[in-house]
Amino acid sequence: MRVGFIGLGVMGRPMALNLARAGIPVVVWNRTPERCEPLGKAGARIATSIDEVFEHAGTVILMLADENAVDAVLGRGTPDFVARVAGHGVVHMGTTSPGYSAALQDDIRAAGGRYVEAPVSGSRVPAEQGRLVGMLAGDEEAVAEVRSLLAPVCHETFDCGAVPGALLMKFSVNLFLITMVTGLAEAFHFADRNGLDQQLLQDVLAAGPMASAVSRLKGQKLLARDFTVQAAVADVLKNNRLVAQAARGAHMASPLLDVCHALYGEAVEHGHGSDDMAAVVRALEARSDRVPPTGSRAPAEPSGDPLTALP
Repeated sequence: MRVGFIGLGVMGRPMALNLARAGIPVVVWNRTPERCEPLGKAGARIATSIDEVFEHAGTVILMLADENAVDAVLGRGTPDFVARVAGHGVVHMGTTSPGYSAALQDDIRAAGGRYVEAPVSGSRVPAEQGRLVGMLAGDEEAVAEVRSLLAPVCHETFDCGAVPGALLMKFSVNLFLITMVTGLAEAFHFADRNGLDQQLLQDVLAAGPMASAVSRLKGQKLLARDFTVQAAVADVLKNNRLVAQAARGAHMASPLLDVCHALYGEAVEHGHGSDDMAAVVRALEARSDRVPPTGSRAPAEPSGDPLTALP
């Protein structure tokens, strides 16, 4: 039986390609058919409809942008839903709210299907290299099956217990990632405004204890002003909001995340939503341009929680 893969975006396409290149029979569908072409060349079957994917695949992986996209693909709330998911395994690899994932699991189980929550940590380059880190939640038997299936995609997978444990773990990872990359961008901005050699900054960071694959990759992007997308600003803003909502639900303060939320929102407003998340430096630069000369009284920054309007 083939494996279905729906959602061939920045992350999904290299993930599906790694499955096909590993010799796994794959059937793919994407709303934009042109994105399927490399999969066809790699030996995957290109479906002309969502129903064709479920017809030929026992397990269907979803790497979709948001909850609405998942509901639309599954036909949730329509007669198509049961017809599609009954007897199938559905692997949800996108990033949505934990509450949504838990409710989706209930609906899939009620329809006679199996459900695994499987978000990943990593961006486009690790996806291309098959070096993502997977977090899995769901029934033990279904998780074991998916772990084996994802071997060409993830170099490591971790069992996070029951749904929505995997998404909550992903949110913890994302909180660190977002604040770390934002701090790195501010460090490069600081060096730039103080007339320092930014290549030297990159070399010092790379030689020290804070060096990581992320700091090297994003540091090089900041140095070259290359904001070709690996993890888009708009997607980071969406993830930031989801993490903040979960934090509020746990009665938790998240001051660093809240500052990042404001900065990524400003980057989107400035037209950088489709750029890589390193382009948050643009928002920092725009703020700095509004800082008055030394000796002037600086305008007060907005106070309060920027996320108080969250549902």
